[in-house]
Amino acid sequence: MDVPRLKQSWAVVAAHGDQVPLYFYSTLFLTHPETRQMFPTNMAGQRDRLVTALGHIVSNVDQVDRLMGFLQDLGADHRKFAVRAEHYPAVGEALLATLRHFLAERWTDELAQDWAAAYGLVSQVMIEAAEAAEAVNPPWWVGEIVAHERRGFDVAVLTVRPQYLLPFTPGQSIGVSHPAVRSWRYYSPANAPRADGTLELHVRAVPGGAVSSRLVYGCAAGDQIHLAAPVGDRLTLWSAGSADLLLLAGGTGWAPVKALVEQVVAEGSRRKVDLYVGARSRTEFYDSEAIDKLASSYPGLTVTCVVGLDVNRPGEVVHPVDRALTDGDWRSRHVYVCGSDEMVSHSVATLQQAGYHAGQLHHEGLGKHWYGPSWRTAVDRPSTPDISGGAR
Repeated sequence: MDVPRLKQSWAVVAAHGDQVPLYFYSTLFLTHPETRQMFPTNMAGQRDRLVTALGHIVSNVDQVDRLMGFLQDLGADHRKFAVRAEHYPAVGEALLATLRHFLAERWTDELAQDWAAAYGLVSQVMIEAAEAAEAVNPPWWVGEIVAHERRGFDVAVLTVRPQYLLPFTPGQSIGVSHPAVRSWRYYSPANAPRADGTLELHVRAVPGGAVSSRLVYGCAAGDQIHLAAPVGDRLTLWSAGSADLLLLAGGTGWAPVKALVEQVVAEGSRRKVDLYVGARSRTEFYDSEAIDKLASSYPGLTVTCVVGLDVNRPGEVVHPVDRALTDGDWRSRHVYVCGSDEMVSHSVATLQQAGYHAGQLHHEGLGKHWYGPSWRTAVDRPSTPDISGGAR
């Protein structure tokens, strides 16, 4: 398999933009109509996920260790779409047909062999991961909503009890779907694992978001939802060791940060934790009581609330990172950033310019530029960018 040739050919195909997924899905559904049921009725949110996933795979095809975890998560996660081993050849056929179409005269027998080999490796890893996951966890859990609290016009906090234990690590994300909506969204639980197994989900209704709108406006205690296995490790504390922490959260990006703080408290460590929580206005600090409770229970935690919009300075936005860097030098700490794409990108760029190195900065990728667990905000994100199934 010629890796440079593979990457060059993908660059040519990806330059065609939205035409690529449109051709791929049209080919897949025409030649294998049985696969259509695995996808949402509205494909608008699905189109960029094929390109995102393939781009990530091709760009890392020569870094097996880095790619392996991505593919294993993808394979295990796809079980919730009822993807089976026999579906992979159909996807492979549609993929090769799409590449051949857009490469036109540049398509050669050698390229066909390269792509067939690459897809063969990808599908093998995903299938094996799905089979291994089957022996450990179900494709999805049924969860009962035991409490539903509206914390604002478009924000709700849900307490959910899975039918049986759903193990996860703080900072990971869990797929959530409603039986009435054939779509999945990913949310980071806002709690460390509890003895009773319940999960706390912070949901902001996204314009056009079928799942988030249903969870905020159309659910109540006693309703059932579906939960998928946890994915992702970019926001977990493993790589931070026992280091002191700087936590930056915006909006419902507070959810995974809350889980991390609870984990630190539960560990009984002596870490120093400085938390900066941002919101556009004072009325949008929807979880102030929980923040105060954590601060009072853990002496090592210092909390600063940052109001993003100042009525005295119209048009000027203050991010948590701006306030944090004004307050001190945190370059000896690991930094976790959770929030909207804008907030995360601004924070990471600002920290890097201030001399913070990539190894100490922890955040998920931005919107369509990452595999998922990326996602629109840190806790309300599209489902994993997938090759064979998925939904908004």
